[in-house]
Amino acid sequence: MPDQILTQEEIDALLSAMDRGDVDIEQEKGEPEATPYNLTSQNTMLREQFSALEEVYDKFAALLNGALSSLLQRSIEVEFVSNEMVKYQECIHAFATPTSFILFSMEPLIGSALLAIEPGLVFSLIDCMFGGQGKPLTRMRDFTQLEQRMIHKLALEMLGQFQKAWQIILPVRISVKKIESKPEYVHLVSPNDLMVVIVFAVKGKEFSGNVHVCLSYLMLEPIKEKLSSKYQREKDIENTWSQQLQRLLRDTPVNLIAELGRTRQTIGEILNLQRDDVLLLPTGPEDSIVISVDHVPKYLAYPGVIKGSRAVEISELLVSNGGSA
Repeated sequence: MPDQILTQEEIDALLSAMDRGDVDIEQEKGEPEATPYNLTSQNTMLREQFSALEEVYDKFAALLNGALSSLLQRSIEVEFVSNEMVKYQECIHAFATPTSFILFSMEPLIGSALLAIEPGLVFSLIDCMFGGQGKPLTRMRDFTQLEQRMIHKLALEMLGQFQKAWQIILPVRISVKKIESKPEYVHLVSPNDLMVVIVFAVKGKEFSGNVHVCLSYLMLEPIKEKLSSKYQREKDIENTWSQQLQRLLRDTPVNLIAELGRTRQTIGEILNLQRDDVLLLPTGPEDSIVISVDHVPKYLAYPGVIKGSRAVEISELLVSNGGSA
């Protein structure tokens, strides 16, 4: 920095040159240079297309916080850090060896997703699972068979909470497909395909590290309309009106009719009816009758008397077309 500061002699010389016109202080006018702008790496695209996933991130962080604290029997903090969209080759090359890579499916979504746990965090979590303090290792090494089994158990716990968090948007069924420790053995999509990478920070008293959830754009594309901010706004408006309409319908008066029976007569028989004539119905006191709401059959019931008042006892629900449920 000191070398970049002009001395008083240099300042005086510069001012003198400007007075003589030796220095052109006017900026050259010309066409502005275009600055490259990579849309695939900008969070604006994520916010617009995958706005609903932010609720999943927050819920997953809260669920994972409680699950890890219960599993490790110690205070654990989990918080959402960032999300970005990058190419798959850039995503996978950013991880070191060994890293705990868990490949999993999310039915009914097509394809595979990736859960990546940084090596320092993996060793600390495994140490806590065995009752240790989770102090970080000074030298990284490959995972033993016992540690791989513990990683599988840890992955099931994490993905179970991720499945619960996804219930906000779409019920999914997550299944572990494969566990690897080297990036070159992990193949999800083509190198240039886009990935949504979500980072969560996991902190304990003695350790800290990041958990990465990587979802391919191809997996999310079929449901991207449900993930957009526009869809969420329309859904919220729809839910708001639905509750208001339900409250209004509760106070709507309707006609409730209990039909004791029905018979057929010809026009001639009806014209010949006299006073005190009796019409026979095909139903008796032991048979069920139909209850209609505004002439739409809804229930079956049995007639009776309660405390001197005529009444019916609902026995069965009918579907809207009048058939038995």
